[in-house]
Amino acid sequence: MRDVRGQKLLFVTGRLAESSLREVLSGLALKAGFTWEIAVPGIQVAALLHTSLLKRRLSVPADVDRVILPGWCQGDIEELSRHFGKPFEPGPRDLYDLPEFFGTGKRRAADLSRRSIEIVAEINHATRLPSDEILTQALSLAAAGADVIDVGGVPGESSPRITEIVALLKSHGLRVSIDSFDRGEVEQAVSAGAELILSCNHTNIDWVSRLGVEVVAIPDAPQDLDSLDRLAERLDRVGCSFRLDPILEPIGMGFAASLARYQEIRHRHPQRAMLMGVGNVTELSEVDSAGVNLVLAAFCEELGIQSILTTQVANWCRTAVAEFDLARRLVHHAMTARTIPKHLDPRLAMLRDSRLRNLSLPALRELAGALTDANYRIHAEQGELHLMNSDGWWHGSDPFALFTEAEKAAATNRPSAPIDASHAFYLGYELARAELALQLGKQYVQDQPLRFGLAGELGWRGEHQ
Repeated sequence: MRDVRGQKLLFVTGRLAESSLREVLSGLALKAGFTWEIAVPGIQVAALLHTSLLKRRLSVPADVDRVILPGWCQGDIEELSRHFGKPFEPGPRDLYDLPEFFGTGKRRAADLSRRSIEIVAEINHATRLPSDEILTQALSLAAAGADVIDVGGVPGESSPRITEIVALLKSHGLRVSIDSFDRGEVEQAVSAGAELILSCNHTNIDWVSRLGVEVVAIPDAPQDLDSLDRLAERLDRVGCSFRLDPILEPIGMGFAASLARYQEIRHRHPQRAMLMGVGNVTELSEVDSAGVNLVLAAFCEELGIQSILTTQVANWCRTAVAEFDLARRLVHHAMTARTIPKHLDPRLAMLRDSRLRNLSLPALRELAGALTDANYRIHAEQGELHLMNSDGWWHGSDPFALFTEAEKAAATNRPSAPIDASHAFYLGYELARAELALQLGKQYVQDQPLRFGLAGELGWRGEHQ
């Protein structure tokens, strides 16, 4: 949108949105520096506007510099500009986006294309899964942002399928690592093209260090950082590339102390590559994982930990890879741009919406009073459900009570057209969504799906046990 400072703008809308538009413009105009009028060309709903109707019904005052149409308006807008001799422009579909449209409420888009942390995503107990399921999981993890697919073995078992599994993944262009202490499995994986071994300590260094691929070096016991130092020295002597992992402990099992060990290892080895297994916290804490992933990504970014290992087995972290992919981009931008990771990308706010656009009670009252048809409008505003049409306005916290009142009013005012089964189903469905929005703190818009960020984009993929 061009600079409109000093101009007079005409905003076109429907009757039902007029009062809400006035509320928005009353605060916006001063910031953006324009004056305004509203035109309602004899139509209830702005989404039904068409340029052919506007040519017949709209009147544009001579002192108007520009006309702003709802984003829903159909037809040739340039034809309106020629017809009225004034510039016409489509605005946003949602009038509450007008501040962003005029540049008074929106930051310049952040560049989230860059990141510094590599994601190694494990397929848990891969050797027990059929090949087609392994490939499906691997491709899904890669699409969600995984850079390396980790083939997870089963402790105490030695599978002859490792060569087959790694070769399958490599044939689809995937980078592969092997998570096993079994020598036979690890040697199979390396021969088939695995590029990283998880993990190496003093129990297997003699043979792991001779396989010619990078290893993840871990202490003999999580608290024994000196053993990790000795391991690093030996790996250096034999020319084996490695990443240091002091081991992240679960909450309740030494979590804070383990974070301190990562800081200590970074102090001792300021230039070494490091890895953190974040699944010890995301999988072992029964909490939505997006926020946990953001905090752990921030810790890794600030400390220069270049790679993480994650899984998405538990249901509460079934989108963990996609979450960490976005989190690593957010924290990288925050660090490089010296800003906070806020108002950059809302998709990690999955349970609650980042921003709510609320109608005031006076606006709801005016909207209800303007209705002249039997179509039901539903709102979730001011801590209540609102159901309204020309028969009345009912509001409260109980959707069953609202439906009962609406049903009684329909039977009284329109006995020949009561609420039928299809309308009852529709109202029940929409009232349930509106109630859910109130409970979670989400924006409810009738006939529009609730937004669940990354979780909504990825959908249900089930658990990978």
